[in-house]
Amino acid sequence: MALGIILMFASGRLPMQVLGRLCLTAPLLLASALEGRAAEVATEHTVEELRLETSDGIRIAAWYYPAAEDATTNATVILIHDLEGSHTTVDNLARSLQRAGHAVVAPDLRGHGASGLRSGGARGDTADPRLLRKADLEAIAASSGGSHRGQAAIRGEIEAVRGWIKEKSEAGSLNIDRLCVVGCGLGATLASMWTAADWNWPPTTSGPQGRQVRALALISPVWATKGVSMSLPLKSDAIQHTVPIMVLAGKNDRDAIRLFDQLKRFRPNAWFQQRVEPPAEKARNPVAATDATVFFIETETSLKGDDLANDPAFNVASTIKIFIDLAQAHTPE
Repeated sequence: MALGIILMFASGRLPMQVLGRLCLTAPLLLASALEGRAAEVATEHTVEELRLETSDGIRIAAWYYPAAEDATTNATVILIHDLEGSHTTVDNLARSLQRAGHAVVAPDLRGHGASGLRSGGARGDTADPRLLRKADLEAIAASSGGSHRGQAAIRGEIEAVRGWIKEKSEAGSLNIDRLCVVGCGLGATLASMWTAADWNWPPTTSGPQGRQVRALALISPVWATKGVSMSLPLKSDAIQHTVPIMVLAGKNDRDAIRLFDQLKRFRPNAWFQQRVEPPAEKARNPVAATDATVFFIETETSLKGDDLANDPAFNVASTIKIFIDLAQAHTPE
């Protein structure tokens, strides 16, 4: 069900007895709305290719989708694709967020798309991404080493993107203090790991070095693969208690449900869920959507990861936009 309907319920404009019927009619309402949007002439906005490098010498490609010129930039979004994907497999989501007023940077992770795999490798120096090892995946989300972040000894792909955003922020064209991260599939796990690392950077006498992620959206998050596990970021206080998080997944996605159940335990008075088939209530009732900091949104589909994120039928960008607006109302301390 669309978060817009959820917010009507949360604000008291939608009676509880109507909510069940809307669970059934929401897909039809969404389909009708999509047909209306399809009739409109889509405006293509500028996309810029970036060339960045990690601390271990991997040359990566990333694509920058600046917010529409006629829109006020709402947030700066780092969009992380799934294993075996690339920026092209999340391009529709990136462009939809761009049209909604967000600036988006979508990197091709090492060994994917136009990014290299070996240190110093040339453009297109790729291999089968399924051959990436645990150490390779951990390096993607790495951000550590030294006392000053700008000179960090270990900087993976996401950190390299963050460095570029910081430069743009200092120049006044982006706002790193409204940074949001969206990850799909294994990219959601890596996004969580990097967000935890961002919150590990302590402030210095000259100001903050991190703690700038204001919202984390996880689309079909993978609990564990290739030795990389969601258990690691779940040890972070930022993930447990601080950063607003939305888990969005298809029906009966076990990894997504498992993650949300863990997050609920950390935030027993700040969670909200919308299930396709609502289960019996647990010991505590969920709070109103406008008061929550952790969300679970389930959709009637078997699609996962990039396929779910990029499918216009599910309008994931609209749900993410509403979530970001809610998250920014809960400014982490």
